[in-house]
Amino acid sequence: MDGKHAKLERNGIAFAMMILFVASLGGIFEIAPLFTIENTVEEAPGMRPYSPLELAGRDIYVREGCYACHSQMIRTLKSDVDRYGHYSLAAESMYDHPHQWGSKRTGPDLARIGQKYSDAWHVAHLKAPREFVQGSVMPGYPFLSETPLDTKPLPASLRALQRAGVPYTDAQIEAAVRDAAAQADVDVDFEDELRESYGENVQVRDFDGQPDRLTEMDALVAYLQMLGTLVDFDQIKTEEIAR
Repeated sequence: MDGKHAKLERNGIAFAMMILFVASLGGIFEIAPLFTIENTVEEAPGMRPYSPLELAGRDIYVREGCYACHSQMIRTLKSDVDRYGHYSLAAESMYDHPHQWGSKRTGPDLARIGQKYSDAWHVAHLKAPREFVQGSVMPGYPFLSETPLDTKPLPASLRALQRAGVPYTDAQIEAAVRDAAAQADVDVDFEDELRESYGENVQVRDFDGQPDRLTEMDALVAYLQMLGTLVDFDQIKTEEIAR
């Protein structure tokens, strides 16, 4: 047997083909069962696509590399659940392209950060992290409060996600610029229309404390404040107990 293996190792092409065969076989064993499941991602009550303002905030989150230090994946380990809350569900990432699970926790996991702190706290923390967390290595982002949010690319962003399978309607795409501005403007009487379009759990308010301006800070805080707030975990726990 040793002689046959040594002979195989000396034949580079045959050895590479054998590696490819074994790896493919393992992949088939993992993937094939999924074709027998009607839906690999269970539906979760409350899940919806991002509103245009939240999507803009998510794009800023990705642009600034926040995922490099913050995960959005609470594992089923007791230590994770005790610290952060209910473990992450696959459905919570069903509209993410790409997902923000992350692989490193220089900072805390953000999967349940929504509504844990006030908007003012988020704004102040993003501007000067070390004033809130001693020894923090997080950089400050004060420029977000001074940078107007560019909403012009939003229709194209929603259209691209629609093609990737996110269920945005044509009406939502056409109204993306208006909806982004309306979500952060408490003076615009558009709250009912927004919630009719995106659901009752859409948060409508001035996020950055500057009611006369729509900034990148508005968008990023809107995104952070919705993380972990969409799914009705009380209902899920009730269903789990019933099973």
